[in-house]
Amino acid sequence: MMGPLFFSTIEVTRQAFYRSSLSYAIVNLKPIVPGHVLVIPIRPVLRLADLDASELSSLMTSVQTVGKVIERVYGADALTIACQDGKAAGQSVPHLHFHLLPRKLQGDRFQGNNDAVYPELERSEGTLPRDLQSAIGGTTRVESAPVKMDADEDRKPRTIEEMAKEAQWLKTFFDQA
Repeated sequence: MMGPLFFSTIEVTRQAFYRSSLSYAIVNLKPIVPGHVLVIPIRPVLRLADLDASELSSLMTSVQTVGKVIERVYGADALTIACQDGKAAGQSVPHLHFHLLPRKLQGDRFQGNNDAVYPELERSEGTLPRDLQSAIGGTTRVESAPVKMDADEDRKPRTIEEMAKEAQWLKTFFDQA
């Protein structure tokens, strides 16, 4: 049995659906599109440059592996893969992570304006510490930039139970792979 997983100081074991020896993937608290997930190195580092070669290899392999499954499961035609590498780039949780968003040619939320996904990602990152606190019913020790208000009121933080249910479902696709 593997130990608990932490995204910075927040335990996210129940939200995890994929795990390798040096990285893991979790469902998103406030997905921008269905299937929006995060891929994270197990060791909490701030920047991509802080990873050693084996951690970097594991992280990129995990991005590829998870991306293939997420794209297939959510019927996507492509992926937006994004990383805010440091505070100045919009990273709000001080733990390197990649966003994977399944994208569709038809019926995509950002169809006709693909670049609109990036400001949405920035808004999403800016609300994470406060949202994580409310979702876990407590406080976190996350150091971050001032929390911005999310303009998209339709994207409410999900409960731990909702995220755990999606994670359990996604795990089944990796057991078959």
